[in-house]
Amino acid sequence: MSYQSIDNQPAVSPTAWLKSYYFLRFGVSTAWVAGALLIGRNAPAIAAVLLVVYPAWDAAANYLDAQRSGGIARNRGQMLNLVVSIVTTVAVAVALGQGMAAVLVVFGVWAVLSGVLQLATAVRRWKSYGAQWAMILSGAQSALAGGFMIKIAGGPNPLGIADIAPYAAFGAFYFLVSAIWLTVGDARRGRTAEPV
Repeated sequence: MSYQSIDNQPAVSPTAWLKSYYFLRFGVSTAWVAGALLIGRNAPAIAAVLLVVYPAWDAAANYLDAQRSGGIARNRGQMLNLVVSIVTTVAVAVALGQGMAAVLVVFGVWAVLSGVLQLATAVRRWKSYGAQWAMILSGAQSALAGGFMIKIAGGPNPLGIADIAPYAAFGAFYFLVSAIWLTVGDARRGRTAEPV
């Protein structure tokens, strides 16, 4: 199958949106981790903003992806992820007044829920796009990381934004892997496609 239209103009790859979306998620997550570790770690006010922005961005990204993938009504997993991320944004803002342990619990619960929903979305997309194994791993790891965050929230060690940064960094890594995998897959199909 070729990605060219009848009039020999280049057609858009069926995975073009997902590639762009995964690269965007990688970029934003990487910038967030850098901000958290380089600035937020030593500036509580900036850390607080970053902690609220992270789930808010996730909500916006899920909405954008659902809209580009057939609409929010057709993507129930993403709709639920959107709602969970909005609730998490509000919960993080409230938890900031109670301390970092409360924030870590909120992030932990969110990581579990969003991980399960991401896993479900990736399994559904596998049939249409393939190359979703990294997103499945990411969803599973997110759920495990959430449990770990909840556990350390009750521990004796001081807590901070640096305890959440590895979670975001692994998410960025999986988005990058998924984007590259789809890009390589499209390149292979392009080389083996019959001319139109």
